[in-house]
Amino acid sequence: MRLLLIILPSLFYAATSKCPSSRVTPSKDEHECPLGQFPCGNLSVCLPQALHCNGEDDCGNGADEENCVDDSGWLQVFGDMLAARSSRMAVEDEGDACWLEIFPAQCRCRGRAVDCTEQDLATVPWVSSNVTRMDLKKNKIRSLLDNQFARYRSLNKLFLQRNKIRLISPKAFAGLSQLKMLFLSHNRITQLKPRIFEDLHRLEWLMLDNNRIATIVPAMFSGLKSLYFLYMLNNSLTQIPNASLCAEMPKLSWLELEGNRIRAMRRAVFQECHDFTVLILRRNKLRWIQDGTFSRLNRLVELDLSSNRLHHLPSSLFKGLAELQQLNISYNPLREIFPGQFENLPQLRSLSLEGLEIPNIHNLTFQKLTNLSHIYFKKFQYCSYAPHVRSCKPNTDGISSFENLLANIILRVFVWVIACLTCFGNLFVICMRSFIVTENSQHTMAIKSLCCADGLMGIYLFVIGAFDLKYSGEYNKHAQGWMGSLQCQLVGSLAMLSSEVSVLLLTYMTLEKYFSIVFPFSHHRAGKKQTISVLVAIWLLGFSLSIIPLWCKQTFGNYYGRNGVCFPLQPDLDEQPSARGYSATIYLGLNLAAFITIVFAYSGMFYSIHITASKTVEKGVCSREVTIAKRFFFIVFTDALCWIPIFLLRLLSLLQVEIPGTITSWVVIFILPINSALNPILYTITTTSFQEKMKGCLQTKQLELHDSRKSFTLATLQASSA
Repeated sequence: MRLLLIILPSLFYAATSKCPSSRVTPSKDEHECPLGQFPCGNLSVCLPQALHCNGEDDCGNGADEENCVDDSGWLQVFGDMLAARSSRMAVEDEGDACWLEIFPAQCRCRGRAVDCTEQDLATVPWVSSNVTRMDLKKNKIRSLLDNQFARYRSLNKLFLQRNKIRLISPKAFAGLSQLKMLFLSHNRITQLKPRIFEDLHRLEWLMLDNNRIATIVPAMFSGLKSLYFLYMLNNSLTQIPNASLCAEMPKLSWLELEGNRIRAMRRAVFQECHDFTVLILRRNKLRWIQDGTFSRLNRLVELDLSSNRLHHLPSSLFKGLAELQQLNISYNPLREIFPGQFENLPQLRSLSLEGLEIPNIHNLTFQKLTNLSHIYFKKFQYCSYAPHVRSCKPNTDGISSFENLLANIILRVFVWVIACLTCFGNLFVICMRSFIVTENSQHTMAIKSLCCADGLMGIYLFVIGAFDLKYSGEYNKHAQGWMGSLQCQLVGSLAMLSSEVSVLLLTYMTLEKYFSIVFPFSHHRAGKKQTISVLVAIWLLGFSLSIIPLWCKQTFGNYYGRNGVCFPLQPDLDEQPSARGYSATIYLGLNLAAFITIVFAYSGMFYSIHITASKTVEKGVCSREVTIAKRFFFIVFTDALCWIPIFLLRLLSLLQVEIPGTITSWVVIFILPINSALNPILYTITTTSFQEKMKGCLQTKQLELHDSRKSFTLATLQASSA
């Protein structure tokens, strides 16, 4: 995007030297709205922060959707300058007629400009000396020799990008005293000799991006007295010399050093750079910046330090940046941000803190930034600490939003529906299993235990739904407190307990069924005491797995409180290694092994039944075999539907792939409780034995009712006859 500005290079320096910085002053109306709300233009209506720039006209007059684009920093200065000078702006017109007597036949001539783009040229072509613009892009030029351009005294634009240039002789640009723009981008340059640009006194734009330049020295820029734009994106610089870059480039205003390997920045580098407007140091390997490095850059409007390796920022690092409008320190491993870190930035309009955990975040951190209009955090919960900022992003983590613990209306409704189905379905099975006497009491115990575990998932969903209602409309005010609260930790551990006990019980019940079917004569069925021991062991193991993260908080951090639903399923790139390893062990170790065991066990059972059925000639065997196959398929299918998405989420988290929170919220509300809601149906209500016992019980009750009615009728007749 920045390169689009190249079309108007002559206006850049005029803007940075003559145009004052744009200032944003709160209007009188804004003071009439409560903190955290902003006025709808000239209306008396106030809207909360979350509704501004959300893509909907909430005000009715469109005021909440105005000024949504963050045009602070250089874009603001440039936009103001264009608006002020649009009537006087002139665009260079070379004309249609060719004014050059000599130029290669395969090239195009227009006015005094020659265009030899993509013509397979191996050397710089011979052109009339009055040429003013030379386009040699996308050719095969490998070197620039001494005095190669010396005869082109009128040349002011030279485009050499996307060639194969490795060697540039010390006097290659000799004689180009009128040159204003030099493009050497996308070549193979590894070094530039000192004083190589000494004749380019009027050069304003120097593009050296996407080369292999490893070192620079101040003498390399000797002669560039008019340079104000230096673009060195994606090179191999490891350090900047410990001397002022502006000693040779006194008018330098824009320095682009993104995508290099710079590790440290010393104070001396920018000491004489009084005209600096934009400084980009994104995507380097900066670990240390000396305090006072930016103190002399009092005209800087944009500073980008994002995607580096900064663990610490000196408290007074930004002192002296009185005109700074845009600051980006995103995606650094910063351990803390001092409350007064930004107090020396009165004109700051845009602040990017994406990807940063801010454990010591405080209202005072942003309170003095009265002109701040756009702020960007890693978590939307941090927006509550900057309620005076009109536009705060993100608005949601996909699970929760500014207003609600559950961001989606469908989730807010179905959390209650699924909670009811899960709780009442399992409660129904427990009650019916208690009233119906069966021969296999051990199996009934296991089924009741499974229903208890699945019922806990319903309770978990009820609690999440209740807190969603409690915080409705103002969740962002309570988000940090809720996620760090004991209630969130306990409800998260309850969901973990339910999930793990259910998985272990299903595996145990499947193995019992497998051995009884595949090895009907050699398998010894578990007795009552043995079954109770296994069930108690499973519950103790599930309880241990859910409570360990609470017991070892220093090791696991806020394991359950990483999102609003308090379930440790959402992958987090900043998650502690011990917590990530623990989750991987449970979901990709224990649970995956259980799932594979269940799949193979049901496959083995079906195969055994099929072999046995093929040896008989009894009628109806085929239909019974199909019925069994369907039943086994649905059991395995529902398990897969529940667990495979979870396995994938945890696998992607191990690969450090960031997954939208929206996916996690749907998994937690719809996918995770699938087994808990369907287990009563699959393992009890739809089984033939249970249905037969239910029919028998109903018939018995009907006979008893019929007998009681008959007895009552006889007694009534006898009483009336007497």
